[in-house]
Parts: sequence; structure tokens; C-alpha cells
Amino acid sequence: MAAVILDLRMMNTVGFPDELRASRDHLTRITEGLDGDRLLGPKLAIVNPPLWELGHVAWFQEYWCLRRKAQNEIADPIIPGADALYDSAKVAHDTRWNLPLPDLKATRSYQSEVLQRVLRRLEREPENRELHYFVQLAVFHEDMHAEAFHYTRQTLGYSNPFQVDESAPVHYQQTSEDVELPGGEFSLGAYPGGAFVFDNEKWAHDVQLRPLRISRTPVTNVEYAAFVDAGGYTRRDWWSDDGWTWKSRENLTTPKYWVRRNGAWAQRRFDRVLALRPDEPVVHVSWHEAQAYCRYARRRLPTEAEWEYAASLDAGANQKRHYPWGAQMPGSDHANLEGAGITGVENFPAGDAASGCRQMIGNVWEWTASTFAPYPGFVVDPYKEYSEPWFGTHKVLRGGSFATPRRLIRNTWRNFYTPDRYDVFAGFRTCAIGE
Repeated sequence: MAAVILDLRMMNTVGFPDELRASRDHLTRITEGLDGDRLLGPKLAIVNPPLWELGHVAWFQEYWCLRRKAQNEIADPIIPGADALYDSAKVAHDTRWNLPLPDLKATRSYQSEVLQRVLRRLEREPENRELHYFVQLAVFHEDMHAEAFHYTRQTLGYSNPFQVDESAPVHYQQTSEDVELPGGEFSLGAYPGGAFVFDNEKWAHDVQLRPLRISRTPVTNVEYAAFVDAGGYTRRDWWSDDGWTWKSRENLTTPKYWVRRNGAWAQRRFDRVLALRPDEPVVHVSWHEAQAYCRYARRRLPTEAEWEYAASLDAGANQKRHYPWGAQMPGSDHANLEGAGITGVENFPAGDAASGCRQMIGNVWEWTASTFAPYPGFVVDPYKEYSEPWFGTHKVLRGGSFATPRRLIRNTWRNFYTPDRYDVFAGFRTCAIGE
């Protein structure tokens, strides 16, 4: 465990109890109303049964923060047989609807009991750096599942767990423009000695980038609607072979949640169908759809190195920023995170990167051209199922969405999904194609 302890030598651990409680409170709010028939819901490849997922979150926290002993020994779980129910690495996805799961009250009780035991252990062992690592891992794991519950609510047409005002009029003039960046040598990835990072962010290494022009904001609904109206879902030449096969199998003629209403485009947001707002970034599009749009627009997706470069490089100070705006933790004026819904692409100017790019953090995840792969010298972390099994099959997304908890995200964070996934709160920005 020496490498893990070294990674955390600069971490401020005073706030762990507050982070644990805040993460649980957030998850509880996101999952309110998921009861009755919704505890299991339909069997789909892109969702988990909510009752199982709630138990899994508690099991994960218990496994890593309470049950691990010396010499790789694992203590028994609080709930007998919990490993056979909740270990996602061993319990096949399709079987999770048919397991003898505890009921909702017992599952919530299990969550509470695990949390209280972890808090007591932190109080008893304030200098235990290995424990600190796994507590942070558990917090981030719970945060990621909270966002996944957001996806589930959208996928299944359940209500938004937050109140959002969709009534304000929009007066928007499209002002697409590029930011020009000189390229050169760039250090991609996270540096050792800071706060917690996942194994797929380790470690910073030099890459060479060509000069590029990247869009200042993500692609908007009005821009994407022009693609749809131009025959975007019927023009074979704008799609890759895999993308066309996927689109045909899904029988898509528009983005998944778009509909025509009174002669105009509308979009389902959770359990409501709302007029498509032209100033907002397009969302719920797959990597395949992003690539097709780029062919139509004669543009391309940025690589993840180009994305991180645009988000983090402060050429004037000759340094790399932790967030686009600097070192300060995301505030309400920096980014649309942990919130109720998507906002227009011109909002949050205080969060601009030194490059001039806006909303590199928050609002929508952004697809990149890059396939998820290990950085040079990759060494798997203790939670070995997090990254390594998905190398080579997933595409990288960057930046976070409106549903991402603010403590989770940073410029070096790498999200990853298969290129067919449209349930994620994902959009994209584009780059000019070089001469």
C-alpha cells in the first residue's frame, strides 16, 4: 500500500466525515420516490435495479473501509451473503433483478449502519492514511452512483429529483467561434503528491500537440437541429460503419429523446416534454452521433489530450490548472454542477479556461475522439475493476455534467463509456480540421 499512501501525502483529511455525510445526503435525495415497482424497474442493459444499486453502494463502502484486514484478509459482511448479492465484479448484470435482495427499509438501514461504522473508525484512527484513501474512494464511488441514478430517472421517464424552472424565455443568437491554441509539448494527466486521483489519471506525461482550433462552447441544440433537418439520420455518408449499424438497430431518426411538437423540436426531460432550447448544449447523444455531426459540419472531435490542454493550460503563468479557472474548488459561479438541469452555453463566464473555452467543467460531459487506454507506466490501483477491464472498448468523456457532484470533477478526470451510450448527460465540442 506504500504507493497509495504516497499519493495521498498532501490530502487534507479533516473534512472526510462531512464528505461522507454530504455524499449520502445527495444520494438519498436523488433516489427519493424510487419505491414500489420502481425498486426494480424494467431489465435494461444501461440501468441497474435501484434496490440493488442502493445496496451495492453500501456494500462497496463496507468492503473497502471496514472489512479489509492485514495480509489481504476480508472480514465477514454485516449482511450474511452480501458478497453474493452486491459485488458488481462477480454478480452478472442481468441477474440483479432476480436476487433475494433485502427490502428498501432494510437496505437503507444497511447504508446507515455502514456509514456510522466508517465514521467511528475515522474517529478512532485519525492518522490511518490507508483508511483515508479508501474513504475517499467510497465517497467518489457513491457520487458516481448518484449521477447514475440521475441517468436512470431520465432513461425510465421518472421525475427530476430537483425543481427546475423551464419557463424563462430564451433570446439567443448563435455565436459559434473557435479558440486558437498553439500546441506544442503538454503534460497530460495528474501529478503525484496532490489529492486523490484514480489509476487511469496516473501519471502526467509529455505529449506533443499540433496547433488547433477548438470551439469555445459545446455544440448547441440549434446547431445540432440543423444537422437533423439536413438529413443527419438518413445520410449514410455522414456515419461510420459501426455508427450506421448502431443507428439502424436503434431505429433512430433523431436523437433519442427528441420529438416534433407543433412544428418545432421538443425533448423529453425526465417525465416532461419541453420545447428544445436553442442555447443549450445538445445532450443524450452517443459518440456515434457526435462523429456523424462532425462529418456533416466538416469538423472533428478533440482528442482527450487536446481537451485537457484547452481546459487546463495557463500559458501566461506557464502552469497547468487543476480546474479551468484555477485552483479554487468549483463554486456556484464557476460551473453547472450538482444541479437541477442543463443551462445555456454562454452561462458561467467565471469558469472560463485561460484558453477562452467556456463550460469545460459542468453542464454536459463531452465526448472526445480518444479510446480509453492506460497512460504510460500504468499500475492498477487496489480497486482493480475500475479502469483496466474497460481499456480499448470505451471512449473517453471529459468535464462532468450538471448532475456531477462538484467534489468529484477536475481537469484530469477521465470518464468512459461505450460509443453507443446516449443515456449519459453527454454532448461534445468540435475542432477545426487542419489543412
